Amino acid sequence: MAATRVTLRLVRALNAQLAGVTDAQVRDLVAAWADAWDEIAPDLNAALVEQLVAGERVTRRQMLRSLRLQAALQVIASQLQDLAAKAGVRITADLDDVIDTAGAAQASIIDSQLPAGYNLVQLDSWARVDPDQIAAMVARSTEQITSLTRPLAADAYQAVRLELIRGVAAGSNPRATAARIVDRAQGRFNGGLTRALNIARTETLDAHRAAAQVSQAAHADVLAGWRWVSALDARTCPSCWAQHGTLHDLDVPGPDDHQQGRCARVPVPRPWSDLGVDVEEPPSLIPDAGDTFEALPSEQQLAILGPARYRAWMAGDFPMGSWSVRRSNDGWRDSHTVAPVPAGYRPGQSGGRVSRSAA
Repeated sequence: MAATRVTLRLVRALNAQLAGVTDAQVRDLVAAWADAWDEIAPDLNAALVEQLVAGERVTRRQMLRSLRLQAALQVIASQLQDLAAKAGVRITADLDDVIDTAGAAQASIIDSQLPAGYNLVQLDSWARVDPDQIAAMVARSTEQITSLTRPLAADAYQAVRLELIRGVAAGSNPRATAARIVDRAQGRFNGGLTRALNIARTETLDAHRAAAQVSQAAHADVLAGWRWVSALDARTCPSCWAQHGTLHDLDVPGPDDHQQGRCARVPVPRPWSDLGVDVEEPPSLIPDAGDTFEALPSEQQLAILGPARYRAWMAGDFPMGSWSVRRSNDGWRDSHTVAPVPAGYRPGQSGGRVSRSAA
């Protein structure tokens, strides 16, 4: 199971390519939402000012009866519908390339972990995968993305509408009051953007992993399974620290980390001796999560775990193996997320030791 420097380099390069795709999606979606709001904001502000200068207090009924505000709301609804539709199209546009890149890379990653000169892997194997199987992956991902983006417009519109009809006192400066309301409404409007970005990253990552699974299955004769590999950096959540290094069967999807998770599915070859290779196998260079975390400065450990979990870990009551739990999510796949704070360490409670050396 010799993950080499070449293996790690290939995995990093593949992750970097994927990050480039999702970063481009983020830039495009953010720009689309910003442009839409720039078109909406002036008319919305004018409609609010018109109401606020009419009296000292604006009631909900007055707001709803404002023809100018109704027109602004109709524009908002139309813009959100358009944004939701375009978001789905933008995300799905990358699926073919993401799936092709992930699938084609697996043979090289596997080959990098096997002894040279034995030709145990066909490097062009991805080209032989049934095109219908690849098309089915694209179709499944497209359907999921479409079903998730469809509610964006209605939910964001309702949030904006509720924000606008709360009723406010005009005070001495109706224009300043209108500006504050518009700012709050923009936050509600951008709630749709936040969800779109979540969908983009999560579904693109999952399509990438699905392709890796299919490609790895084509090499089942030389593989023992796949290993969950996390970044093991300051941005890695406790759950992904705990899952790092775990071994899974080839037919198990994943990594099933949290939404927008960055973890990788790395193929694990069978022991060289099982493959008929009488050569000493070098140790894997994939770092150990426990050793890596222990070596971090205490400030970083605290930032990753948070105060309560950090205290529990320091006391020996929250080992790394307990940091991850599997959760079911309505409308989305099951995922591993951060485990709750252990009893006795929640805010407002005291308990446990403070020193790791005493644990």
